[in-house]
Amino acid sequence: MTTMATAAPARASQTWYRILYVQVLIAIVIGAIVGWLWPSVATNDWVKALGDGFIKLIKMAIAPIIFCTVASGIAHIQDAKKVGRVGVKALVYFEIVSSFALVLGLVMGNLVQIGHGLTVKPDAAAVANYVKQAEASKTVDFFLNIIPDTVVGALARGDVLQVLLFAILFGFSLMALGERGERLRGMIDDAAHAVFGVIAIIMKAAPIGAFGAMAFTIGKFGPAALGNLIGLIVLFYVTAAIFVVVVLGLIARIVGFSIFKFIIYIKDELLIVLGTSSSESALPQLMEKLERLGCSKPVVGLVVPTGYSFNLDGTNIYMTLATLFIAQALGVDLTFGQQLTILLVAMLTSKGASGVTGAGFITLAATLSVVNPALVPGMAIVFSIDKFMSEVRALTNITGNGIAAVFVSWWEGELDDATLHARLKQPTAGADTRSSRI
Repeated sequence: MTTMATAAPARASQTWYRILYVQVLIAIVIGAIVGWLWPSVATNDWVKALGDGFIKLIKMAIAPIIFCTVASGIAHIQDAKKVGRVGVKALVYFEIVSSFALVLGLVMGNLVQIGHGLTVKPDAAAVANYVKQAEASKTVDFFLNIIPDTVVGALARGDVLQVLLFAILFGFSLMALGERGERLRGMIDDAAHAVFGVIAIIMKAAPIGAFGAMAFTIGKFGPAALGNLIGLIVLFYVTAAIFVVVVLGLIARIVGFSIFKFIIYIKDELLIVLGTSSSESALPQLMEKLERLGCSKPVVGLVVPTGYSFNLDGTNIYMTLATLFIAQALGVDLTFGQQLTILLVAMLTSKGASGVTGAGFITLAATLSVVNPALVPGMAIVFSIDKFMSEVRALTNITGNGIAAVFVSWWEGELDDATLHARLKQPTAGADTRSSRI
């Protein structure tokens, strides 16, 4: 407690250029300038490796963090029924909010028919790989894939759902051991502290990773890649903003706080996601910050990792908007029944998407192939600008998962209201990862 009390003033007195989100923001701007003015330099393999390397460093620690957090959280719960209750509440929340995201995308796509009059000839070869992956994925395979072949393999691959499943089972086993498992619980808690310490070290490289990812993106695709497709990008950005401010804002208001204050509180994580286009790059920090915000540790451990597969609001908006855009561009009139099919199919296909760049494009292929196979070649129309929309997909996803953890904690009656408002009033207080964990 003493460490946390002394950490806040230290952070507040920091020189502006030493603050992480300022460094990341500057790195993003510099990366965009380098990509625009010197594309040959920006597309160098070593520049690309800066962004890819940072994401790999983060992903390296995700599996052990999820295992330690979830297993420890469940092991410390006395009532086994509570875990099931939290899980059911989380899934109910995910399905309701995901439906709002899908419907909003569908409504905006019909109101602003930006795809009409677009004269682009689709090139099926450009998206053949994504279509093949979409055809190979089935709903039953997705659920079977939750069960790992081996525990070691799941941890090695960093498969979030597989690690989550084993962590839940292991946590229940520790709970059943009672006092006999106390030493092991302590070891897992200590391991979690150590892994979060690793994340604190890795995060110092966030500006470098953001620079490399942004420079390569702009250098490879460039402003010319936007062309007359910029309307879809703007529409998607506006729709995502409406969802965050209205839908998530209403949920935040029900709990009793402002969505804008929450966004300011997680600004470091949002900027990291903006630079890397991957919501997974900020997962460990998000979980840590939500606990300090007053959310229950078991709820955060269950809701956030699960939400990365079951609560992808940005991906849902993208799929309905992109499907309508492609249909309009190709002159294919979708009936009301087909548009309802988009909602149902997208609700299933989005569950297989993760926070990794490109996953949304694969799920789009799966959705189009079911709704109307004639639309699949049209994916090439949005292929060149998909990278520019992946950032907003990831930003919306991580914001949605953060709000989900707060809401389920509140629903469960395990949200520290005083801590919540204190942190949101002073978002930089106690923000140092290591000091808050010691």
